[in-house]
Amino acid sequence: MQESEMLTGWPGEGAGEERPAGSREKGLNRVLNILEFLHANQRAIGIGELAKGLNAPRSTTYTLVRELVEAGLLEMAGDGNRVYFGKKLYLYGMAYMRGNDLLRRGRQEVDTLSRETGETSELCMLQSGRYTIIHSSPGTRPFRISSATGLQIPLPWTASGRLLLAGLDRSRIEAMVTEDDLVLPDGRKIEIDDFIDDIARARVTGYCVTSGLVDAYTKCLAAPVFSAPGKVEATMCLVVPIDTSEARTGELVALLRERAARLSIS
Repeated sequence: MQESEMLTGWPGEGAGEERPAGSREKGLNRVLNILEFLHANQRAIGIGELAKGLNAPRSTTYTLVRELVEAGLLEMAGDGNRVYFGKKLYLYGMAYMRGNDLLRRGRQEVDTLSRETGETSELCMLQSGRYTIIHSSPGTRPFRISSATGLQIPLPWTASGRLLLAGLDRSRIEAMVTEDDLVLPDGRKIEIDDFIDDIARARVTGYCVTSGLVDAYTKCLAAPVFSAPGKVEATMCLVVPIDTSEARTGELVALLRERAARLSIS
């Protein structure tokens, strides 16, 4: 059965019906919520699960998904009952990458750094209040450290998070970090005062190293990329085994800072 046939029977609104401005705004917000939900889950989602996850009416969700599929922004997956991002979003993303000088050069630097060091390298930015991996290049170790592009992680869990918030005052930092964000995967809690002290220290030193936060096996090294003096736009990171020696860590931090400075706009 073709995807278009799967969608034909879905509830819909009249093609010529004019929606009030408030209704259009609400519809746009629901579309954005659908895209955010799919991105957060990183997998194809059933329509019923999608409606439940968004706490939205099932009929409205069906209608919006159908329209997004027809526009090429979403595609039906598997048995035709699940939905995920469509090819057109990929093309939009590629166009964005071509038009964004920092991202284009950053990808090249990350790939080069990974080849030179043998370590997993990342370009990270702040997106929707979360540390987000924009591009990742795996290392050459026999035991590779996984790092997924698009993955979003609470800011307190990462070295990059401490740099991305450098320069913000305490009230803005507290507004961006929830209580749940301060609880690490193993149940340990980071105190907000300690996190803010870490941010201040990272701003002064110009880099940050964290160990055993996301998991017990790795540490993260990060250096800031500036889009203007004092404004951190992104970070370059290396994810290395937690038992990496201090001497090796120091060498990698120095190299990381050099490459991040090369990406920065002075």
